[in-house]
Amino acid sequence: MATKSTTAKKTTTKTAAAKTTTAKTNAKKTPAKSDAAKELKDLFEDSLKDIYWAEKALVKALPKMHKNATDAKLKQAISDHLDQTKNHVVRLEDCFKALGKKAQAKKCDAMQGLLDEGESIVEETQPGSVRDAGIIAASQKVEHYEIATYGTLAAFAKVLKEKKCLKNLLETLEEEKTCDELLTSIADTNLNSKAK
Repeated sequence: MATKSTTAKKTTTKTAAAKTTTAKTNAKKTPAKSDAAKELKDLFEDSLKDIYWAEKALVKALPKMHKNATDAKLKQAISDHLDQTKNHVVRLEDCFKALGKKAQAKKCDAMQGLLDEGESIVEETQPGSVRDAGIIAASQKVEHYEIATYGTLAAFAKVLKEKKCLKNLLETLEEEKTCDELLTSIADTNLNSKAK
């Protein structure tokens, strides 16, 4: 014989399950835009446009980060990554060329949000180790976004048998991972402790 507590738990569980099912059934499918990707190749090309915009925006944003950083290792890492980012732009242009397409940028809302957040962190921190810690945090969010994007694009290129694109995307992916690891090591070598 079930106790009142067990019966109440079962009723609550059933009610929660019913609400979840109702929410799922009431959720509306998002209609596709008229120019929406119909094939993986379309999605691949559209995603290349996004990351192309993102990399070009980063080329503009990194000098400001460099100017606001005070730690010598961090400044050097930002400077080095600016040079790499310029190469990332060139590699993406090579991808477009390999696809027989003109290099075209499409505003990447995700990168715009990350760059806006980075700018806010700079404005909301005093110059020195606290700001440096904030710059690293913002930079690593950007790196993680790029790692996810380049990993996905490389997977698409592999399936689509776009060998030139795959090579370029994997090179950039490795550089993004290395940059992320470098930022972690800079933060771990006393910078975060100084910011405390």
